[in-house]
Amino acid sequence: MTGARIPTWPVAAGSFILGFAVADVTGVRPIGGLVLLAGALWCAPRWWRGAGPAVAIGLGLAYFAAFVASHRFADVVGAYPSVFILGAAIGAASWALVDARERAPA
Repeated sequence: MTGARIPTWPVAAGSFILGFAVADVTGVRPIGGLVLLAGALWCAPRWWRGAGPAVAIGLGLAYFAAFVASHRFADVVGAYPSVFILGAAIGAASWALVDARERAPA
């Protein structure tokens, strides 16, 4: 697997979900925030290179918006379901807008 790129979708979705889990388990929300931030910072340059600045900025804003929305959505469906659903949405957007394009034949 020399030269294989790690797709961004599992990192985007995983860091979103893991960030919440870390905050929940430790009771220290800023540590969960650091996990979220690390995931976003890992994905951002790959989004930029893979799909350009407009998509990268859009995905970054969507990641932040999903974080905010997860708090409101948790009131409706519960905390973990909210995070799983919105994490999956971020992963799907990352795949559709960046990862699928990189795998498509030229």
